[in-house]
Amino acid sequence: MADPMRIRAQAAGDKATVRVLMSHEMETGQRRDAAGKVIPAWFIQEVTASHNGKVVLSAQWGPSVAKNPFLQFNVKGAKAGDKITVNWVDNKGDKRTDEATVS
Repeated sequence: MADPMRIRAQAAGDKATVRVLMSHEMETGQRRDAAGKVIPAWFIQEVTASHNGKVVLSAQWGPSVAKNPFLQFNVKGAKAGDKITVNWVDNKGDKRTDEATVS
């Protein structure tokens, strides 16, 4: 299983800014190792974010996203103490879910 995501959620007025740093190799399937063999594709395909259980972001990603991707988005109506949950699924079926509290 992948390392935990680093999630920061800060409220400002009637919205919260959420910053997520995901730990993932994000291989495109086009690079070769030292022996010349193609490194198989391995990348995050789907990302979802929820605010207190309600989905507020859904994204489909492909192999062109960089290693250890960073994602930032705003959530309207979020306030201090609310829960932000971020999930991802990669093309090998690995999953990761992490949660943060809006501060």
